[in-house]
Amino acid sequence: MSAGAALENAASACLARGARLTPIRRRVLETLLGTHKPLGAYEIAGALGGENGRYVAPITIYRALDFLMEQGFAHRLESRNAFVACPHAHGEEDLIVFLICETCGGVDETSPTAVRKALDAVAREAGFAPRARVIEVAGTCSHCRTA
Repeated sequence: MSAGAALENAASACLARGARLTPIRRRVLETLLGTHKPLGAYEIAGALGGENGRYVAPITIYRALDFLMEQGFAHRLESRNAFVACPHAHGEEDLIVFLICETCGGVDETSPTAVRKALDAVAREAGFAPRARVIEVAGTCSHCRTA
C-alpha cells in the first residue's frame, strides 16, 4: 500500500471512529510512512523541526504516537524504543511479527497464521491469557544478504 493510500485510510478510519487526525498527528504519521526504518520520537521531532522553522517538542510527538498506536496506525518496537507505521488493519487477536534487519535497519511486518495458532496453543496449555501478541526477530533481510 502506498503512503498516500495508507494516510487516506487512516483519515477515513478516524472519521468513522469519531477520532481526530490533527495536523500534528497527520505529520507524524506521514513521517513514519515516509521510511522503512523505525524512528524514535526525537528523530521524528527533528524531521518535523525543519518545517516552517518551528520546533516540535518531543512530548507532542509522544502524544501523537500514543494516538496513532491506539488507533492501530503505528507500532512501537520495544527492542529499539522506536516506532513504525502500520498500514494494515489488524484484529485484536492478530499476531504481529516484526522482521528487523540489523544491517540496513529496515523493518518488515507480517502476521503468520500458523505462528499465531501455535502461540495460542502454548498460551492455552499454560492457562495464560496474552494481552499483546508481538514478536520481534532480528537478523538480515534478503536484500542485505544478497548485496
